[in-house]
Amino acid sequence: MPAPLTPEDVRLAVRAVVVHAAEEWPNGPLCRNDGASYPCRLHRWGRRVLENHGLNERQIEALIRHGNPFVHVPFPFTYGSPAQGRAATAPPARQAPGYPPRSQAGSAGYPPRSQTGRVGAPGTRPALRPGGPGRPVAPPATAPRWPRAS
Repeated sequence: MPAPLTPEDVRLAVRAVVVHAAEEWPNGPLCRNDGASYPCRLHRWGRRVLENHGLNERQIEALIRHGNPFVHVPFPFTYGSPAQGRAATAPPARQAPGYPPRSQAGSAGYPPRSQTGRVGAPGTRPALRPGGPGRPVAPPATAPRWPRAS
């Protein structure tokens, strides 16, 4: 019986099939990385690991076409929907020790939250100032002490 797959095995297998992809040459397809006849040993190993992990031929070809050797393949891989083979139940709500349980519709009778405007601290000026389109620029109090470049 082969050893069970680890997330690192799957990650390395994705790198192997993407980096050791086929490249067309006049005398036939060769490995893009090492020039060996395609499929090279590492590409075959990576494809075998991904097939054992649950990916089908179409999904492996899509990984190769994607071209990113660091693309994430979930571990454990579930074909189809994530709830396949499991009951579709919500995870149990965790309750912090020493606090009352939360209710679903609004928390403790408060109305549901909504996005509100930003409120400044008391004594601050509002962001939009009444009056003209911009702030007037006051002339400098004194003339500059250095000569102007001309």
